[in-house]
Amino acid sequence: MVEKVFSDKELGKIVVRENARARRIVLRTRPEAIYITVPSGVPMKEIQSTIEQFRVKLIRSKKKVERKRIDLGYTIDSHLFKLSLESGIQSKFLAHSELGQTKIICPPTANFEDEELQAWLRKVIEEALRKNAKFILPSLIDNLSRKHNLPYQALKINSSQGRWGSCSSSKNINLSFYLLLLPSHLVDYVLLHELAHTKEMNHSDKFWAILNQLTQDKALELRSMLKEYTTDF
Repeated sequence: MVEKVFSDKELGKIVVRENARARRIVLRTRPEAIYITVPSGVPMKEIQSTIEQFRVKLIRSKKKVERKRIDLGYTIDSHLFKLSLESGIQSKFLAHSELGQTKIICPPTANFEDEELQAWLRKVIEEALRKNAKFILPSLIDNLSRKHNLPYQALKINSSQGRWGSCSSSKNINLSFYLLLLPSHLVDYVLLHELAHTKEMNHSDKFWAILNQLTQDKALELRSMLKEYTTDF
């Protein structure tokens, strides 16, 4: 995948990703950047024209996804992963973890306005997501693979923020550990989406027919629901 990065005064960091499988220009707003996926060969002039066409919406969307400050009382409460920050009496941060749940105990002197602390807390949460995903996601996709007789070759858990998952022509599946932030029915949808690619690599009518069969004719509805979620926390 070819990637170009540039900056815009109003929109900030913009990442353009060229994808041979893409059929149209797709824009996604994330706290750290705006991601634009384009088909192969799309000229920069057309990309810039698209940005201008949607500039007002992109600015509005960017404000909506601004990162929430991690502070006492901060929680993540998804079906597969729960996290909380709690006050303690010790002089250092402590973390208590078990499968699917993490508690961060904070010292009374913690300054949550400190950007370095915010960055460190995000790294701690990302690492907790990674560790849990490596235990949780393999069993989930294995169960669905066996249930629907859709074998895959290998599985890798990554930190992708641009894609929930992907499947190569050799049936190697990649899953983002941010999947743990989704409701369980959308996690299943993403896993089934990638498993469907083991039968049909593109997003043709045949692919959607397969995915519809796997999701009780709710593939497009679930795809629409997934667009409401981001990989940010």
